[in-house]
Amino acid sequence: MNAGEGSAVRDRVAALLERARERYADTGAEQDLRAARERIDEPLRVALAGKVKAGKSTLLNALVGERLAATDARECTRIITWYRDGLTYRVSAHAADGAPQPLAFRRGEQALTIDLEGRDPASIDRVVVEWPAATLRSLTLIDTPGIGSVSAEVSARTHAYLAPDDRPGAADAVCYLMRHLHASDARFLESFRDDVAAQAAPMNAVGVLARADEVGAGRLAALESAARIAGRYRQDAQVRRLCQTVLPVAGLLAETGATLREDEFRSLAALVALDRETLDRLLLSADRFAAADAPSDLDADVRRSLLCRLGVFGIRLSLALIRSGQATTAAALADALVARSGVGALRETLLVQFARRADLLKARSGLAVLSSVLYSHPSRGGDDLAREFEQIVTGTHAFAEARLLNALRAGTVALDDAASAEAERLLGGYGADPLTRLGLSSDEGARQDGDVVRQAALDAWARWRSRAEHPLAARATVEVTAIVARSCEGILSDLAAGDERAARGRPRASL
Repeated sequence: MNAGEGSAVRDRVAALLERARERYADTGAEQDLRAARERIDEPLRVALAGKVKAGKSTLLNALVGERLAATDARECTRIITWYRDGLTYRVSAHAADGAPQPLAFRRGEQALTIDLEGRDPASIDRVVVEWPAATLRSLTLIDTPGIGSVSAEVSARTHAYLAPDDRPGAADAVCYLMRHLHASDARFLESFRDDVAAQAAPMNAVGVLARADEVGAGRLAALESAARIAGRYRQDAQVRRLCQTVLPVAGLLAETGATLREDEFRSLAALVALDRETLDRLLLSADRFAAADAPSDLDADVRRSLLCRLGVFGIRLSLALIRSGQATTAAALADALVARSGVGALRETLLVQFARRADLLKARSGLAVLSSVLYSHPSRGGDDLAREFEQIVTGTHAFAEARLLNALRAGTVALDDAASAEAERLLGGYGADPLTRLGLSSDEGARQDGDVVRQAALDAWARWRSRAEHPLAARATVEVTAIVARSCEGILSDLAAGDERAARGRPRASL
């Protein structure tokens, strides 16, 4: 996708939605079209979804860097909750058919405590938490009740909100947490996929192997084991068809690292002073560690608090880091825990990959709304709206990339394995930036050596253009290779635009 194409298609869709809103001014569709138009100017909406106890709220706290979302079974976990950037701290309840109502709240040590003031959770469409935070400036995060809940009503609420049968969902993209890929996980991702424009491409979904620290019974090598499992998922045909990638994340480790207190560090340092044999026995299980008669000078309540905050794996890792001298202060330990948790890679994926495609993803959401309206009110739409809708869908190269990427991952494209793998990469299957598309290292040397990057893009363009122009190539092959060649042209265009921006930023040489 050319860097300018996303903004261009966003502007076209915004203008089309405005025209459609005027056309449907006296109908029930006007409100949906108005909301879709306003949504294009908002930050990208990313939903956190998954089974009950998958760790969604913990991961949200880790991404924001503050303990906001309730991580227990309180009433608010039954409600869709939005976390978005705000100028001040504010919480409101939004009914499906009513104006937002302010809610009282207080900042507790564990999370926000929100007072629903006697409202029935079933009557609330969503709770909106406005909170000044760096991550929320680029993304609005949506915390959802778990699917597969013992309450069918609660599970159905998440499905209906993110993947309704009769209208587009509320989120532009989804971050799906899973422990193992079960049939219910696959069904949810299938239903979330947006068929408008991309014909069910995986560009708007990221899979998270959640609670990665619990892999391998919490041993110190747990995160390495989780990384290998995530790698296998990334190669799984079904997962590749549903998700852009799968990343291992230890959400509890990240959340606690982001909010670690000095007294917690001192308590961990005190544990290091125990002899190794006693400490090893103490950490054989959570029950032993929290027992009132455990052989430790730390109060049992303090040990139980550490267990809640870090888990057995997190405690083991913290003690190893302190003992080895890699974490001699609370700040150093906090940084080390966050770095090892995997949340950095996930945040980069959300902020770089999703945010880079934000214009395109929001345009897709707008087109989905318009498609629903045109289908429901065909006579009101007129041929001109339908015609421009079709022109945007078929004429936008980024949508063609998404359709081809989906076909490649579904195994319906006749390319050999090597060509298929290169095509998937060039189409943005592993990231939209030029270096990732070209398979180049992202270290500083590669970033500075523009000639190497440009030559790699030219070589890729020449290879795929040659395939497209081969006299014996089948028509289907020509269509596929032409799309990939066009993606290479987009990479070259992005590189040229970057060179131009750099040139404008350089001081002029004096005469």
